[in-house]
Formats: sequence, structure tokens, C-alpha cells
Amino acid sequence: MPRPFSVEALCHQLAKQRRRQLHLMPLPPEAAASGACGLWLSTSTSDFIFVERNTSLPHQEHIVLHEIGHMLFDHQVLSLAEPATMSEIFSDLGPDTLRRFLARTNYSTQQEREAEMLASLIRTTADEFTLEQPISVLSKLEAALGVGGRRAR
Repeated sequence: MPRPFSVEALCHQLAKQRRRQLHLMPLPPEAAASGACGLWLSTSTSDFIFVERNTSLPHQEHIVLHEIGHMLFDHQVLSLAEPATMSEIFSDLGPDTLRRFLARTNYSTQQEREAEMLASLIRTTADEFTLEQPISVLSKLEAALGVGGRRAR
């Protein structure tokens, strides 16, 4: 976890670790009108997280963390949704990229729960972190996910 924590610092760190650019972009109004508040698009060289801008900053940050959850769990495309409508909205995307992007609006319930849980864990861990308690934001997150040597309290 970056110190001090910020969503932007986390995005920068993830991009560095993944050796891929990570861009935060405003969600197109047409996509927001369809009910989406965030989307993750992965291309061969970069990741793009699209975020609804007509909401509060804490909500925008949660949306980014949720999409990071999908990215870190490598949630895959499930189905193709209304290509004609979406190709009008994202006319500059190629068919393969658009297909991967479209499926981001149709995750399984399990994938949504996983992404939401990770977003909440990151936020909770970051909120608990202070400079006086430098220990182990990472170990707390590992413990909460059951991957570290300790168990969550």
C-alpha cells in the first residue's frame, strides 16, 4: 500500500508493478446513462478505468477501487451486450477491444462480490493506516484475504 495512501498513488503503484499504463478516464455520458458507474478496459498495453464524474469524490474513489478489484482478480469477459449501441458510444474502439469492454457491465454476482469486497478491504485498511502505525497495512490486507501468515482479527 502506498504511504500516504491515495487512490492515485495506488494506481501509479499498480501500473508500475504490472508494467502497464493505468489511465483514469471519465465515463462517457452515454455509458453512465445506461446505468454504469465504472468500467475497466484492458488492452494489450494499458488498463483504463472509466469513472462516473457526476458523483462525490469518495464514491469515485470507491468505483476506482472496485474496478481495481476486477483487474486484480483478472475477471474475464462473460458475454457480449448490445454491440450496436455500445459501438456508437465507443466508435473509435476496435471490435475485439469493444467486446472485452462490453462484458464489463455484465459480471457474475460472484465477481461483483469479489471486486466489492476487495475495494472495501483496501479502503478500510487505508483508513486505518496512520503514520504512527506504519506496521503492516500489507500484512493486514494479506491476513484479511487469507494469504499472509496471520489471521484477520
